[in-house]
Amino acid sequence: MKDKRKNGIGMKFALNGLKEAFLRERNFRIHLYIALIIVIISFYFKLSNIEWMFIISMISLVLLSELINSLIERLIDYLKPEIHPQAKIIKDISAAVVLISAITSVVIGFIIFIPKIF
Repeated sequence: MKDKRKNGIGMKFALNGLKEAFLRERNFRIHLYIALIIVIISFYFKLSNIEWMFIISMISLVLLSELINSLIERLIDYLKPEIHPQAKIIKDISAAVVLISAITSVVIGFIIFIPKIF
């Protein structure tokens, strides 16, 4: 019984983390809205199961990258509130993770959707 309560609390914290990211992180909201549009378009084009797996994987990758980037930025701001060259490098590398995942998702999106459009 005790373990079930802990699992519920963990889920509560995780959902609160998603809520905080949605409320405080503009880029997370942008990625989430784009993901919603892509899901709607995917239903319209009646994607195969394999295409859905790629779409869901890429949406997850981008959202996870954005969450990790936000986490790292906030952690650096907390640990090193003053401007520091190493803190900037850490934040820039973290942002590059999001950029690479977003570019990869766009490429995969083109591979899936361009043939369906034309």
